[in-house]
Amino acid sequence: MRNDILTADAQAQLTPETVLDNLKKGNANYTSDSLTEVDSNSLRAACVSGQAPQAIVLSCIDSRVVVEEVFDQALGDVFVARVAGNFANTDIVASMEYACKVAGSKLIVVLGHEGCGAVKAACDGVELGNITALLSNIQPAVDSVKATVEGPYDSGNTTFVNAAIAENVQHTIAEIRNMSPILAELETEGSIAIKGGVYQLASGAVEWL
Repeated sequence: MRNDILTADAQAQLTPETVLDNLKKGNANYTSDSLTEVDSNSLRAACVSGQAPQAIVLSCIDSRVVVEEVFDQALGDVFVARVAGNFANTDIVASMEYACKVAGSKLIVVLGHEGCGAVKAACDGVELGNITALLSNIQPAVDSVKATVEGPYDSGNTTFVNAAIAENVQHTIAEIRNMSPILAELETEGSIAIKGGVYQLASGAVEWL
């Protein structure tokens, strides 16, 4: 049973590669139904004085994608940012800058997921209140895959939707780099890595891009 948190000293010894490996192993634990047992009381007490997460994960708000469980992570292990469609905006990128430049995280993960309702809505051109503006962040990815996938170009075409989901992850990664010279520099010097993946609803596996 785990009862210790990730300390700043331990975090400093990690590399982006070891953190990615940790998340991959955690996902394997999740898919095999062998999540690590934790002593939540001890972890809460240990986290009061500070935190040193190893990664920040940007995911969709979908209730079926519980990031900490998907990667078998406990209190203090990962920052999690969530927005429908897992796209990057100023606030999300600023949160990533804090996580990596200030708090020392080594890895940024953009996690899309199978059957994403936000991507499907963008595929269908939905217009509804503030959702219209939200979907405009996803639309570039949807439009870009039309050149490589046969229509119809709507949510009824699973091949089209899946291509748009993967492309949206890649587009978000590109946006993170474009919007943040801080993160781009950290990545160039090897202090962090930025990776993308798509979560599969039935198996629970993350397919890395």
